[in-house]
Amino acid sequence: MSTPSSVKNNPVIFVHGLWIHSSAWQPWMDLFSERGYTVSAPGWPGDSETVAATRNNADALNDVGIAQIVDHYAELIGAGRHEVKPIVVGHSFGGLIAQELLAGGHAAAAVAIDPAPIKGVKALPLTQIRAAFPVLGNPANLHRTVALTVKQFHYAFGNALTEEESNDLHDRWTIPGPGRPLFEDATANFSKHSPAKVDTHLAERGPLLLTSGTEDHTVPLKVTKEVYALYGNGSSDTDFHEFEGRGHSLTIDSGWRDVAEVSLDWLGSKGL
Repeated sequence: MSTPSSVKNNPVIFVHGLWIHSSAWQPWMDLFSERGYTVSAPGWPGDSETVAATRNNADALNDVGIAQIVDHYAELIGAGRHEVKPIVVGHSFGGLIAQELLAGGHAAAAVAIDPAPIKGVKALPLTQIRAAFPVLGNPANLHRTVALTVKQFHYAFGNALTEEESNDLHDRWTIPGPGRPLFEDATANFSKHSPAKVDTHLAERGPLLLTSGTEDHTVPLKVTKEVYALYGNGSSDTDFHEFEGRGHSLTIDSGWRDVAEVSLDWLGSKGL
């Protein structure tokens, strides 16, 4: 049975997080394209087209913060003049951005994979502190970019992987990340107008899926469960999925397809 010409599929926009280049979404884009979605993975403001070019021009990301990133994607969505709102799939800080775009009325639905915590989360596990310390350990990093060493990446992203696989992912996909988003997130509960604030009680929004890897050091399971609880007081459609034994690298490591299939199944269950 053919789809009526009046029915338009929601395009999918993939949003990367700190330290990972947007081109790492390519396997996801290929899979989603096979399933009939129109896809794109635009980078953050200041990103270059490739991993190498971004590494060579890291200063372009200096002082890029959460609000600027959200506005960047909102403008891209508006400029695209989509006949229907896009679905936003984001990882880590991209997951926070996805929630903000959904709450702001820019997206039809959002998948937030191991998302950076929103304002209101009080849990602060030691693993999260250690993963963020390469940035937060030096106040000067607020205004500049910071690259993760192989060892730091293995702790923050690849702790559930072999050292060999973690090192390979670091070599292929990592880019320097701006320090500002981490500082803004860390101080969110002390700022009345924090850019990490999301309206979790909003009734007029599309569905949201929050996911967490049980072994994630950067955004531990406890943190994402607390985010899910914040949405529990609202009436909008919010779901939660847990990935057993997975760390923060779950969107780019050898098990990425399992995560992508969960996202696709969930979108299908919502009629998207």
